[in-house]
Amino acid sequence: MASITIRNLDDPLKARLRIRAAHHGRSMEDEARHILRAALTEESQAATNLGEAIHQRFARLGGVEVTEVKREALRTPPSFD
Repeated sequence: MASITIRNLDDPLKARLRIRAAHHGRSMEDEARHILRAALTEESQAATNLGEAIHQRFARLGGVEVTEVKREALRTPPSFD
């Protein structure tokens, strides 16, 4: 097994790790291993924008056809002369 050393860890962060470890009944070292394992075993998903996420959701259902809305030209702005 490999070992790592984490330097320059902020005191408040270390205190939170200690409290979290105690809450879970683990040592700080075991808690750090648990956090790293959980973070690195998650399937990473590419960030998508809202439009792309909606498209992907409906694509599985066969998609949705939306008719194009015809728009009129903007009216001429009023003159305040």
